[in-house]
Amino acid sequence: MNIYSIPPILTLCSLLGLGVLTVRHGRWTGADILFFVICLLGSFLYIDILLVFNVQSAKTALLISRVDHIFIVYLFPVYLHFFHVYIGIKKRNWLILFAYVYAFILMWFTQSPLYIESMEKYYFGFFAKGGVIYPFFGVLTLFVSVYVVLLIYHAIRLEKSSIRKFKLKYMLAGFGIMGLLNGLNILPISGISIYPPGNLSFLPLIIFGFGLFKHDLLDTGVLIQKGLIYSILTSFLTGLYALVIIGANSLLSGYDFSNSIFFSIAFFFLIAVILGPLKTQIQVIVDRIFLKGKYNYQKTVKKVGRMITSVLDVAGISKQIMDTVTETMQIDNCSLFLCNSAEDEFENYSVSERTASSIPTTFGKDSSIVQALKELQKPIFCSHFMEQQDRACLENIISEFDMLNAVIVIPMIYKDGLNGFLSLGEKRSGDLFTSEDIDLLETLASQGSLAVENAKAYRQIAELNENLEKTVEERTVALKEALHEKERTQEQLIRSESLAAIGQLVAGTAHELNNPLASVTSLLQSSIEDLRGWDGKDSLDDDFIEDLEFAEKELKRAKKIVDSLLGLSRQGQTYSESVNMNAVVKDALRILYNQYKNGNLEMIEHYAQNLPEVQGNFSNLGQVLLNIIQNAIQALGEAGGKIFISTRYEKDIKQVVFECADTGPGIPNAHRQDIFKPFFTTKTVGKGTGLGLYICHEIVEKHGGTIKLQDNNGQGAKFVVSLPAKTA
Repeated sequence: MNIYSIPPILTLCSLLGLGVLTVRHGRWTGADILFFVICLLGSFLYIDILLVFNVQSAKTALLISRVDHIFIVYLFPVYLHFFHVYIGIKKRNWLILFAYVYAFILMWFTQSPLYIESMEKYYFGFFAKGGVIYPFFGVLTLFVSVYVVLLIYHAIRLEKSSIRKFKLKYMLAGFGIMGLLNGLNILPISGISIYPPGNLSFLPLIIFGFGLFKHDLLDTGVLIQKGLIYSILTSFLTGLYALVIIGANSLLSGYDFSNSIFFSIAFFFLIAVILGPLKTQIQVIVDRIFLKGKYNYQKTVKKVGRMITSVLDVAGISKQIMDTVTETMQIDNCSLFLCNSAEDEFENYSVSERTASSIPTTFGKDSSIVQALKELQKPIFCSHFMEQQDRACLENIISEFDMLNAVIVIPMIYKDGLNGFLSLGEKRSGDLFTSEDIDLLETLASQGSLAVENAKAYRQIAELNENLEKTVEERTVALKEALHEKERTQEQLIRSESLAAIGQLVAGTAHELNNPLASVTSLLQSSIEDLRGWDGKDSLDDDFIEDLEFAEKELKRAKKIVDSLLGLSRQGQTYSESVNMNAVVKDALRILYNQYKNGNLEMIEHYAQNLPEVQGNFSNLGQVLLNIIQNAIQALGEAGGKIFISTRYEKDIKQVVFECADTGPGIPNAHRQDIFKPFFTTKTVGKGTGLGLYICHEIVEKHGGTIKLQDNNGQGAKFVVSLPAKTA
């Protein structure tokens, strides 16, 4: 047997192992039967390959291959049939029937040169050379392999269940790739000097085997066991060792030192150094992954974990821990002591039927066992103390162990403090406690300690909650009253500030009204005198008509000023209407005209045409604009400058925007974050209350908009008010 026989041996062993597993644990469904037939036919194929690789006669090899192919021709229809059944495809049964009929026809040619013409000798041994008809089998086998791979891939994409999807992925990586490798055997059969790819099928079969046990691909109910994995790994390492020996022998056979006894010894130690640690490391990985013998321990830890979240009573938690430890460890006696801070002792929470009558109901904090547990913070055995004869408290500890009827005590640690302890008697089987037992007990003790603390905290919270609800209700009522009072005070503040602002403006506006009224009064008096002296014969002169027209114009101007004052002084806070911001700006400027008309100040206005309206309160919005523009006028002072007033509509965000920028000194960076806070002002005492911009901010927010101070490139201040446009 040569080195090239190892891959088909491994593949044969894998197929036989899967077949035996199906026979022993399969439910003999349609998929199980087809899977077993695939393993059986595959075994025939690799027995054939193994034999023809190692026979010396081409005639014998040809006979073996021809006989074997009587059965092998049915491999690809069974393979196709299995995946149709496994995936659940029922619409293409004609394809399966066609494959079986096709294989049946080919079977009658397997014993003739038309199917296998002869045997060719390659570097790896004999291998069949296909005849005229063989391509019909080879090409169709390759086609079926590709078709199955695409079939599985499509099923994976459509599958919604993650469990089923994992199964299909392992099926694709295992049997799907194996089919492709075997389909590529057409290459050496066609005369190409290449090692048969199908011989490497053991690699995808290892993946398939792992998935078979890990995810129960065939629903056999068999879970993976570490012992089986050890056996498979041992076989694999044995084959690897044999492969290394054969390879080394082939490579070094021509050298003189290869026959030396020292070379053999050195080679043996080299293999031991490499394969020994490799085997150990693989076993560690297997232990870590499959955890032989710890399945029940895992289930126990899960059970206790659920208990922590479901049980909130100390007595209930104690019972759960006792039941868990007793059932898992199969011990005769178990006691659980928990710290009672009020009594300064450990109280026995054990269930009576599992506790010896001699065990005390309480255990003092000054006892030797408790002191040892606090000091060591790990499980202590009675036998360990018996070996340490130099301990002064040896007799007390042994006596206390006897009192507890225990051989081991497990501390329940919480935040580096001793929260309690478990005392366990001997196992019913008489076995000693192993390291795995200790690991489990420490985990249970830790989780139990946490559960007890959670229960205590829950009890305290329940007690506090009884009074807390009443307190919260009282505080909620008080808070609602305070919020209501705050809103009422804020509303009054806005109204008062608005009236104060209007009052300040009225004084200046009165002079503005006096001018047109005085002119109109003078003209009317002159016109009355003219009318009294008119005899009715002569027509009125043109100056008389012009005087009346001028009087009418001045009265209209006065009326607009009064209308602006009335519009901006309305105090209905809930009044909502469609507001044109251009009109609000013009009214505000009309009211403020008297403040800037005689100063060294230029008001530059730009209004957007067809500006959409906003929904809100005309008076409140006017107060915002009055305050902003008046601040700009005051900022320029006697030095004068320019104020830029503009409106626009931002269509992308559907907002109407008002901007007011001035060329004054601006607002220092240190004050920018405080300007909208109540009672913040940079003006001197008596010049401002610090409520103007705060009230502006509140009004704009009530309208669903924003007011911001933006950078004006270092030239004065720039305020931007954005309001949502009224939708159709």
